[in-house]
Amino acid sequence: MSCSDHQSPSTRSLSEVSEDELIRLSLDLVAAARQNIGFLRDVADSHWLHHTPVLVESLRRYHELWMPMMADLMAELGGKPPMIVPPLDVEWVWFCHTLNPVVYKQYCDSRFSKLIGKPTIFNEENKDYALERCKERWISKYPSESFENEANSDDLHTSNILEMDYLLGEISKQRCLLTKFSKPYMLELVYLIAAKNRYKGFLFILQRFADSSNSFVPTLDVLLMWITHKSYPTAYAIDAKEMEDSMNKVIESAESVTEEDLAEMKKLWERVFDQPYEKAGCPAIDDVKPLIHWEVTDTDVNVKYRPLLPRFLLEVNMLVRQTPTTKTLQMDVSKEFLRFQFLRCHRDFKINNPTSAIPADSWRKVVDLYCEFGTKGMVVELRRKGGVCINGSKLIESKTFMWNELLRAPSITLDGVIGRRFRVFVSITPPAQAPYLLKSVPDRVTDDSGAMVSEVILKMNQYRPQDGRWLSRTVLDHAGRECFVIRMRIAGGVWRRGSNKPTVVKREDRCIEIREGSWSYIAGSIGKAPEKVIATATPNTPSNEHRAAWSFSTGHELFISTDMQFNLKTSTCNDSHIQLLTGRHFQYRNDENIQNNNDDVVEEGFVTIVRYSEENITGRATGLINWKLSAVEFMPEEDAAFVLLLSMTILRSVTEMKKEDIGSLLIRRRLKEANHGDRDWGSVFVCESGLKSVYVKPWYWNAKEVMAREGVEYGIKSYSVEECGDELYKQALFG
Repeated sequence: MSCSDHQSPSTRSLSEVSEDELIRLSLDLVAAARQNIGFLRDVADSHWLHHTPVLVESLRRYHELWMPMMADLMAELGGKPPMIVPPLDVEWVWFCHTLNPVVYKQYCDSRFSKLIGKPTIFNEENKDYALERCKERWISKYPSESFENEANSDDLHTSNILEMDYLLGEISKQRCLLTKFSKPYMLELVYLIAAKNRYKGFLFILQRFADSSNSFVPTLDVLLMWITHKSYPTAYAIDAKEMEDSMNKVIESAESVTEEDLAEMKKLWERVFDQPYEKAGCPAIDDVKPLIHWEVTDTDVNVKYRPLLPRFLLEVNMLVRQTPTTKTLQMDVSKEFLRFQFLRCHRDFKINNPTSAIPADSWRKVVDLYCEFGTKGMVVELRRKGGVCINGSKLIESKTFMWNELLRAPSITLDGVIGRRFRVFVSITPPAQAPYLLKSVPDRVTDDSGAMVSEVILKMNQYRPQDGRWLSRTVLDHAGRECFVIRMRIAGGVWRRGSNKPTVVKREDRCIEIREGSWSYIAGSIGKAPEKVIATATPNTPSNEHRAAWSFSTGHELFISTDMQFNLKTSTCNDSHIQLLTGRHFQYRNDENIQNNNDDVVEEGFVTIVRYSEENITGRATGLINWKLSAVEFMPEEDAAFVLLLSMTILRSVTEMKKEDIGSLLIRRRLKEANHGDRDWGSVFVCESGLKSVYVKPWYWNAKEVMAREGVEYGIKSYSVEECGDELYKQALFG
């Protein structure tokens, strides 16, 4: 049956539906969902949990020990679940079992004649206490049974596997469940509150149209709430008592969704609530590879660097459709179009959509992207072609959607009407921290004190000669803000007219240092480096199998071979091992880019930082370096100073090995950058669009084009005699 055949309540937005009409939930779904995401992360990190012998033992412990103990304790407490939490392996089996409420209820009724419920413990400290209480009860009731799963590869008992076939299949099916809910914004309260409200709206529709529809497709946020709801069996049984048969029509697996099912669900939602069904962060079918890799950030070790500001990304969806009044307005729309652009950070970004392509009976998605929170918001303009310029246009009307306003809106959505003829529906996800982006650019030569070598400084020092010569580079963040200064020692001594000239220092003295902060400018672009040195790298004498060796103040030692293989050793005690891989790997790999170009050429200059630990035995990329372009991207858990040292020492080493200025180290002036706000680095990522701009894709897909500077690359013809000529620096850099 088509959506138009349904008898539905009068059209109104979800926020306008009264609480009396919606299902009352007996569970704090927001707290429970947040708890479940954390639990799924623990399961995903526990690789031992997914080995077959361990799973079989977990099933035995669940059936023979945990469930009987829970039944006994519930009897003692008058039917209430005890406030205890089982060991992780048992909790995982229990979680998977509850996701099929019908089977779980039959199991409980047949074995215990009652439904075994789960306690609602959402505080982490309370959960730790509940786990300890469970351990005490467990040891008391089963003194010969270990509280922890101690199975190994030799412990595979096949006698009961046939009985457990169903649960083994369920556990296998849910193993990758976290990948659906791993986006960092899903832990934000504003997202979860909106998800709970949309779940109640989903149940509202399910109640009224279950008899006339064969299937209901949940969006990702609704699916999260439904799974969470089911994982608390007693609460779910109470809340969904009158909808048990209807719930069987909800499609849980993306593989089972057809285009017809999804189209029908969209029409139904739009008809009932007068809003698009899918919104930012809430797709109905989540099987598309995301454009960017975005992980939950537990720790940010870079908060100690005050000049370094974190990046926050959000997802934006914008949809448009005609209003009912459009049909009554007779006008020529062939020259009209809607323009979408940001308030800040990327003024060059524009999406133009002809109004003739906007449908009257459905929503059309025109914007699907990720952007930085610093973009502030998006402006929608109704424009007409024509004007003074050949390709010009005239503004008819505009409407601005601010991110802060959206975060305060119900379901994190807003809509508005522009030109009386078009409705615009905007949705965002809560902003969440993203990887840092830093690049170092050439700057003036400095002396031993950190002051730039110039006539201005000489006058300030009453023409006392400046001692020492250091190549200096300024580190800029994604928005072009200065946050660090990198200095490489080249020469000692002073310059005086006549015979005195700086001379190259010994190889072991050609250290690299990183200073925290921006330049203290005295006159124009002349200034002094910040005083605080946060990290250094000192060259060592390499062994026979290596061409370069460095010691870092961070406790690391870097060795580089002729064939660009890296060996990184550390003297610090931590739980992870670091490996540097030449090229782009893991989430940074772009197969399409490689297929269209020479593999070696595309990967040249890239180095991926990979960390291995007990939780990530296959490795996890935490950063990407392009030493040739002096650009880095890294997770908040990686120290900025360490990543910058890696980038600069590799560049210095390769420059010396090839005796060629590969990374523009000989440039000793600040080169022109794109104007701040025109197209800030990493400020916009467009998912699907006809836009060909390399600036709206991940920078490492087209690194050379994205990092290219404005104007002529090498505009410097000569330097002052005090700064010294190229020969001095070539002698130090080329060896």
